[in-house]
Amino acid sequence: MQRSVLPLAAAAAVIACAPGAAFAGSVLPRVFAPGEISSAAGVDCATFMPDGKTVFFHQQPWAIGMIMVSHKTGGHWSTPEIASFSGVWSDHDPALAPDGSFMVFPSNRPDAPGGAPLHGGHLWRVDRTGDGWSAPVRLPDTVNFGMYIFAPSIAANGDLYFQSRDNPSHQFHLYRSAWRDRHYQKSVRLALMPDGMHELDPAIAPDGSFIVFDAGKNGSDQPDHLYIAFREGDGWGRAADLGDAIDAYQPWGAHLGPDGTTLYFTGTHVTQAGWPRTRADAERDLARARTWDNGVDHIYSVSLQPWLAAHDMRQAGHDSKSGVSP
Repeated sequence: MQRSVLPLAAAAAVIACAPGAAFAGSVLPRVFAPGEISSAAGVDCATFMPDGKTVFFHQQPWAIGMIMVSHKTGGHWSTPEIASFSGVWSDHDPALAPDGSFMVFPSNRPDAPGGAPLHGGHLWRVDRTGDGWSAPVRLPDTVNFGMYIFAPSIAANGDLYFQSRDNPSHQFHLYRSAWRDRHYQKSVRLALMPDGMHELDPAIAPDGSFIVFDAGKNGSDQPDHLYIAFREGDGWGRAADLGDAIDAYQPWGAHLGPDGTTLYFTGTHVTQAGWPRTRADAERDLARARTWDNGVDHIYSVSLQPWLAAHDMRQAGHDSKSGVSP
């Protein structure tokens, strides 16, 4: 997918910021569908069909997580329903292929019929069949090589990115299984963060040019931060923190929208009280708490255009100094 960038004047202003700096104004996170999707029950991990009019996400009203689906008509999202392939086992964190032809999601369902539920999770796939979905199929051991395989993300070429808990450290790191000749190849760990840090929840660009994920120091009691890294040859450049304006939401569960440049993430944010305060302010805050603004997890969106533009400008400057024609 070809992505657009900011005009040159705006990009020049962006590149003046240090990597990971908070970009103000238009890139502040916005709650997704307050009162319709982001509700009092709490939701996370949104993934969209290519037209942007159908969203799947995770909700856990009790101990069992479920994948929900909602459709947008007339400017509003329909009442979410349990997806046809979910509701029996603990399913979560769905990820659609960029063309909407299939979905991958983690589940604790037994690897074989009649078996016991997993104490962890493996990745399963459902394919689009007309207006519905096929029965879930477990992905092969080249992907499900451990007992804690979560957070899938799918590139346009079918390559699968996900997180796995390593032994003996029990920390999560990110992996890629290439899709070649209609088979998932042996999973390879990505080299994104230094030793002593874990990595979670990858969101790969459709063309594989960048990846967004959350990460933090092992054993730290501080919330993880969101990072973005750009592909450099066969590897990855240095990851940049998306900054305080994003990290204030304690973000996780990154996914990209259908345009490939809008980031949807899960976070927690409560509207701050202000003074002087009126009775109307109190009534408004009460209404928000009863619908979505009550401190539980919600889905937020933010444009990645400033970070993409800054990278493109830096790359153009590097190519110019190196004598490489654009």
